[in-house]
Amino acid sequence: MNRLESMSVLLAVVDAGSLSAASRRLGMPLATVSRKISELEAGLKTQLLIRSTRQLTLTESGRGYIAACRRILEDVNEAERAAAGEYTEPRGELIMTAPVVFGRLHLLPVLTEFLQAYPEVSVRLALGDRNFNLLEDHVDLALRIGTLPDSGLIATQLGSLRRVACASLKYLSRRGIPERVQDLASHDCVSFDLFAVGDTWRFQVDGADAVVPIRPRLTVSTAEGAIDAAVAGLGVTCVLSYQVESALRAGDLKLILESFEPAPLPVSFLYASQGRLPLKLRALLDFATPRLRARLQKAAAALPTAPRTRATRRMRSRRR
Repeated sequence: MNRLESMSVLLAVVDAGSLSAASRRLGMPLATVSRKISELEAGLKTQLLIRSTRQLTLTESGRGYIAACRRILEDVNEAERAAAGEYTEPRGELIMTAPVVFGRLHLLPVLTEFLQAYPEVSVRLALGDRNFNLLEDHVDLALRIGTLPDSGLIATQLGSLRRVACASLKYLSRRGIPERVQDLASHDCVSFDLFAVGDTWRFQVDGADAVVPIRPRLTVSTAEGAIDAAVAGLGVTCVLSYQVESALRAGDLKLILESFEPAPLPVSFLYASQGRLPLKLRALLDFATPRLRARLQKAAAALPTAPRTRATRRMRSRRR
């Protein structure tokens, strides 16, 4: 029996809450997971888990053993990283996560430069809009958009992003430009379900958060889908500023209701604090942080502010 492997399987079972969930997480057959736990219990001559059809419970011996397993495996991992030279020079693999569009537009160009500068480091980047658990999913560094909950993790803020409302000139010329958030109730909207709670959007009115009813003609699960529908003239949409940069630059969409935008969302690096940072992670943080801050500042400065043009005045006059 490989004792360290069995300890890792036991921790996965406890963290996942069941043998079947651990089997899926580890990519290991359920029968193998069950056998390794049984072998571990047989070797210790004690029961660690109480299994039932509905739940899995640790015995008193199991609770003490699990705590010891965590310390032992952390010490082993630390020793392996030291032996591999992670604390003497940047080398080894980093596992990262980031939102899909932001990762493609902003993070990947920076990572490309980083990997050219550090040939002994490799990166495995998971692009997705769900938040990974850094400890359970063994993620070294996450890029997060939004307010972070209190946790034992370390955050480095990179900048912020606006939440903007926009529509195509074709739609605005047909339906008029909403001047107040209340006007949205009479407009067709394309809802991106990340920002919609029911049939409402959030804005700021008189310096306070306001929940504004909307009338969705289409609800989609991705920002790209909402933007494409808005460009096609279906209605008003609300997305993050970086998601709509190219459509604004091309003139396919126009910002509206800028003075009612809610507070910007922070963009942060998030990583676990577990003693000394491996040099590969420290090198990436030092390399990527100033570059991403510069990219976000440049993008914010280039974002159109939708000045009142002659065409805009004609649209508003036509609506009246």
